[in-house]
Amino acid sequence: MEGQELRDALGKNIKLFRFHRAFSQADLAEKAGISITFLSDLERGNKWPYPDTLTSLAKALDIEVFEFFRPERMPDDMKTLMTRFSEDISRILNQSLDAVYKQYKVN
Repeated sequence: MEGQELRDALGKNIKLFRFHRAFSQADLAEKAGISITFLSDLERGNKWPYPDTLTSLAKALDIEVFEFFRPERMPDDMKTLMTRFSEDISRILNQSLDAVYKQYKVN
């Protein structure tokens, strides 16, 4: 893996573990002793954490540090849940956009 790919994978896994624990970014940031902004940057693959930060995040999530770097970390049931969630959000957004479009449509 290249540097950016590794940061992206780490960010995705942090986010997945956070979702799995039902933590908001604020919850996890507080538990790990980091800022919400920094956590957001990590999850988006924009920043690279120091080892102490990785350890704090792992401890807050009740996992081992190495688990952040496992490929395809998401279990099948979580993949199904995330897919359904994404589909539901897309459907709701499309319905809302259609309603707004119909309301403001100029004939």
